[in-house]
Amino acid sequence: MLDILFYAGIGLYFLAMILQFFGQVWNKENLQKISWSIYMMGFAAHTGYLLARGITAGRVPMSNQFEFAVMFSWGISTVLVFLHYRTGAGWLTPVGMIMGWGIYLYAALLPREIHELMPALRSVWFVSHIGSAAFSYSMFMLAGASGIRYLLISGKNPEDDRLEEIDYFIYRLIAIGLLLLTVTIVIGAIWAEEAWSSFWTWDPKEVWALITWILYAIGLHLRLNRNRRGRFMAWFAVVSVPVVLFTFIGVNTLMSGLHSYGALVGLLM
Repeated sequence: MLDILFYAGIGLYFLAMILQFFGQVWNKENLQKISWSIYMMGFAAHTGYLLARGITAGRVPMSNQFEFAVMFSWGISTVLVFLHYRTGAGWLTPVGMIMGWGIYLYAALLPREIHELMPALRSVWFVSHIGSAAFSYSMFMLAGASGIRYLLISGKNPEDDRLEEIDYFIYRLIAIGLLLLTVTIVIGAIWAEEAWSSFWTWDPKEVWALITWILYAIGLHLRLNRNRRGRFMAWFAVVSVPVVLFTFIGVNTLMSGLHSYGALVGLLM
């Protein structure tokens, strides 16, 4: 049952992504609507998988690289669905679908066995720390998706009315993502003091979380105090995505530390 839900989500997301692409290219509104209906089916399967895995494991499914990747992808999809119905931001849908599906596909490459929660993770801070990290990354990824759309649209028509809206979305997504990452780091520091008697250990995951925080804080500062916007912020959002992905994937894959528990397994921050 778990595998059926998991692969159904991947397949439906992929089909929706392809139909959305052709709907945008051919300017077929009906095709885009069909794409969105299929995407919602994929989102339902994705959500069902997380719920079923959580029930099977007897805990919130966020304890290793695979589970975090599935939650990360679900965070992107959740925000995308919210924005679709709240604002009707159709310009974000194509790239947002690709990013969410890409993280989900990455999860498919990881071991999916369910393990008992490690003692180090049995804490009141478990859900809030990792959950805020997943959604902060989701916000940054969608800011990057918005940046890509801004650059594509502005390249064709610099006077397009959508550009101001997209620029505003980039700013808001980065601001919310930075707030959530701040929560992640603060809770992580409190948890670290309880677990290891130190608020900060210069663990690779901590260092890269801080690097990511500084990067986006600089971007937000430039936006608010230097009035840097438009193509500058779009490019900033796009080129910052690899830093987020390295903090998520690269650190756990290439570096060892207190946040790692074997190859491709670890407490993500």
